[in-house]
Amino acid sequence: MQTVRLSTWQRVGPVITLLVLAPLIAEFLFGSTHITTSYLFIVQMGGYGCASLIIRDLVRRQHKGWLAILLLGVAYALLEECVVLQSSLYPLFSQDIQHIYDRAFGVNWVYLLTMLVYESIWGIVLPILLCELIFPARRAEPWLNKQGFIITIIGYLVGSGVAWFSWTQHAVPTFYPKLNYQPSLPTIALAIVVAILIAVIALGPWPLPQHIQTSKRSVPWPWLVGLLAFMLALPWFILILFHYGVAPSIPVAIPLIGGIIWVALAFWLIWYWSGSTNWQDRHLLALSMGALLASMLAGFVTSGVALPIDRIGKLVLNIIAIVLLAYLGYKIRHKKLVPHGA
Repeated sequence: MQTVRLSTWQRVGPVITLLVLAPLIAEFLFGSTHITTSYLFIVQMGGYGCASLIIRDLVRRQHKGWLAILLLGVAYALLEECVVLQSSLYPLFSQDIQHIYDRAFGVNWVYLLTMLVYESIWGIVLPILLCELIFPARRAEPWLNKQGFIITIIGYLVGSGVAWFSWTQHAVPTFYPKLNYQPSLPTIALAIVVAILIAVIALGPWPLPQHIQTSKRSVPWPWLVGLLAFMLALPWFILILFHYGVAPSIPVAIPLIGGIIWVALAFWLIWYWSGSTNWQDRHLLALSMGALLASMLAGFVTSGVALPIDRIGKLVLNIIAIVLLAYLGYKIRHKKLVPHGA
């Protein structure tokens, strides 16, 4: 059997694209990183970009599916929130740090839930999904050799280290000098242990739940999948407002339990649809577009984009992203459709 020789772009293109796409989706398209702070992009490539590459490579080498990618994305988000940036542990966004709406045992629970879903889906899963749609011929292959994998791990550790130092050791003392708060070391240690356990579940020798694809299961038209993805994703960005005290009279258990049920519903719908042989690349793209449109729209309200140049920059990036997604849809629509399970 003759081995197909890949061009340089076919070999490095997926790696470069994922390195760039992950922080673009998670930070710039949403608007939490602005044009005026675009110097953070290199550090974010070390975080989101390298983490996405590592996660994808580990899963594809073990021939596991999207559930493993999602679980590792959650593990990554937990480390990001409780170890690297520690944003879910700092009582930063309240006038009275002793009475934060969702705070208990040193953790901001609504904020943590929101970010676990956001950083795992928009920071890890969607960038990998879009990259595999852009490079369909290599979607089942690892993209890193041994040396590249080691370099990527080093890149992640360096990027995370810089992010930790710049935020916890510089930004917090500089911009929140009255806070004088140190996250609990046992809480940080527990987050590391939980993240490791999630990774073991994802990558262990046991099989993860998976469905057998069947032609008997119907799926909606792609445009309806995109619309439903938009409608399911948009309310998620409302959840974070509870953390900021938008409705302090509502018991914190309500947004927490409601958020978990909402995520479970969205996961079940995608799991069900993707069990059909009629689930195609165009459905995956529609799913991605719906979720991305929701985050881009919500970002104008919740991401804190204040300066006119940053609002204009975000708008321009969002428009470019929509055009590129439409072009990707055109390419997918004019090629042989490929079944793609979850």
